[in-house]
Amino acid sequence: MAQLDTLDLIVLVALLIGTAAYFTKGTYWGVPKDPYATSFTNANGAKAGKTRNILEKMEETGKNAVVFYGSQTGTAEDYASRLAKEGSSRFGLKTMVADLEDYDYENLDTFPDDKVAMFVLATYGEGEPTDNAVDFFEFVTGDDVSFSGGGGVGDTPLSNMKFVAFGLGNNTYEHYNALVRKVNAALIKLGAQRVSAAGEGDDGAGTMEEDFLAWKEPMWTELAEKMNLEEREAVYEATFGITEREDLSPDTNEVYLGEPNKNHLEGTSKGPYNSHNPYIAPIVESREVFTVKGRNCLHMEIDVSRSNLTYQTGDHIAVWPTNAGREVDRFLNILGLSDRRHMVISVKGLDPTARVPFPTPTTYDAAIRYHMEICGPVSRQFVAALAAFAPNEDSKDEMARLGEDKDYFKEKVSNRRLNIAQVLESVCESKWTSVPFSIMMESIQKLQPRYYSISSSSLVQKTKISITAVVEEVHIPGSKPNVVKGVTTNYLLALKQKQHGEPDPDPHGLTYAITGPRNKYDGCHVPVHVRHSNFKLPSDPSKPIIMVGPGSGVAPFRGFIQERAAQAKAGEKVGKTILFYGCRKPSEDFLYRDEWEMYKQALGDSFELFTAFSRETSEKVYVQQRLAEQASLVNELLQQKANFYVCGDAANMAREVNIVLGQIVAERRGLSAEKGEELVKSMRSSNQYQEDVWS
Repeated sequence: MAQLDTLDLIVLVALLIGTAAYFTKGTYWGVPKDPYATSFTNANGAKAGKTRNILEKMEETGKNAVVFYGSQTGTAEDYASRLAKEGSSRFGLKTMVADLEDYDYENLDTFPDDKVAMFVLATYGEGEPTDNAVDFFEFVTGDDVSFSGGGGVGDTPLSNMKFVAFGLGNNTYEHYNALVRKVNAALIKLGAQRVSAAGEGDDGAGTMEEDFLAWKEPMWTELAEKMNLEEREAVYEATFGITEREDLSPDTNEVYLGEPNKNHLEGTSKGPYNSHNPYIAPIVESREVFTVKGRNCLHMEIDVSRSNLTYQTGDHIAVWPTNAGREVDRFLNILGLSDRRHMVISVKGLDPTARVPFPTPTTYDAAIRYHMEICGPVSRQFVAALAAFAPNEDSKDEMARLGEDKDYFKEKVSNRRLNIAQVLESVCESKWTSVPFSIMMESIQKLQPRYYSISSSSLVQKTKISITAVVEEVHIPGSKPNVVKGVTTNYLLALKQKQHGEPDPDPHGLTYAITGPRNKYDGCHVPVHVRHSNFKLPSDPSKPIIMVGPGSGVAPFRGFIQERAAQAKAGEKVGKTILFYGCRKPSEDFLYRDEWEMYKQALGDSFELFTAFSRETSEKVYVQQRLAEQASLVNELLQQKANFYVCGDAANMAREVNIVLGQIVAERRGLSAEKGEELVKSMRSSNQYQEDVWS
């Protein structure tokens, strides 16, 4: 036998080590991984090593009910969690919540008949699926759908699958609850057994919560009958275990103080930057664009030159907010946690499918300040669940009444726009020390980024993103407290005040930890990412465009016109560019008044601005009236295939503009009103009519 030389020995040892690694799977040297360890956390579906087979996952964890969610802002995810929680506590179902993008769907044809699938689906934009539901939607509604057993359209491959569905929509949009309707129809077409009628929640009417509560009760009754479930008294069962860590202090390097993941914790933040991993961007300019006291509209310039973030004109920028110090203090105080606000806690899912919503170890203060939507609307169901932890019998009875009586709840909570800490204060000023922090974590939605239409052109300023934001302050007549403050816009106002030399910004009586966790946002930085949009200029700049954008709805159109002015200066042929803009008074809130003159010089007769002022005279004038007055010009441009854009309030302005446009088309072309409406719908379908609206 030939002797082994040194190289042979090295190769042999390497093979032995590799073989050991394969068969032991790292048992002897593996270190438990921090789920927030990389910037890719939750960004790319199921994690490495995790199954994408939902049935395999359900079998592994002993589940017989899965609640899938399609969510853009976190609301549908919140409803899915509540549904799963209730199924477990009231009916003994073994439930899990599942993000649609984490799993494959080809094997749904093997879904057992002793399990149930629930779908909570938000409709986004113009009847589109949310980002995490796109693949699922395209799969189940596709003409070429094919399952693992070979079945497809025309077969009944899902005949064993029981399902229920609830949709989240807004009736101010044309395609109201389109996603749940289409998915419901597709599943039935594929043979699935719908246990109960699909529910539809309406955010536009402000009835989302009551719509959900009204849907779920008969649904549970029908599901219990189908699956032989027995209802029991619902008792709170924690999803998360919370351990106070005496061995750690907030100064310990491994403790998260608001950082979204481990790279941020260690000061090594890197891209890609997205909805799970923000870029801490410097604010290079901030200024007030209103000229009246008592109201604020901010213009900010965000520098993204040192990131990999890119944008196109018409996209959105997401700002990651921080809760106001006053509300953080209120929340801690009513729960009796003020003295322990900086206590380090570790959070662990008590169920193998439970996802801890923020990185730990952290502190009570950091979790509340950076991760929990403590100023969000409160549900009756949540109030009813907290009754069991009331400080005394009187407050317990009051919480129970609020949870049961929807009219009383509307009077005492909804109409006053109270947050959960304010509700607890109003019921009983004593400390609610028996409330488990876990129930607050489970019931309060995760603090979500807020999206703003970018008000600059990527052609003109590639690495600087402009934001135009009206600072929100809603007065509630007869209510104490009677003013509701916008979480993110007041945070931005504090940053603007800091940048302009105020040492301790206090906008509207609010304070913010504007230097961020461990002072990582010092020097006026804000966490952001970019969301791409379909709200786009035509690729051919010679094509005419008509824009309707009152108030801060003018934001994306500043970017559009900025871009067209630059193209004109570069010698390109630019088509007719029409803007209908409205505000209260030209002396108070005429946004970018001087800039429109500058763009007019660059664009010449191609640019026309039509203004509507609602408080200048006794007669209120709105943009839809100006649109009607220019019926001849509008119709002429539409016949030249002009793109038509609307940005702003969905409930009133956008709806009125849609009606007026249908009337213009009908009257100018000698058509019936119905035909005019059809043509406008056709414009929407072909993307000639585009909206960037909110309610």
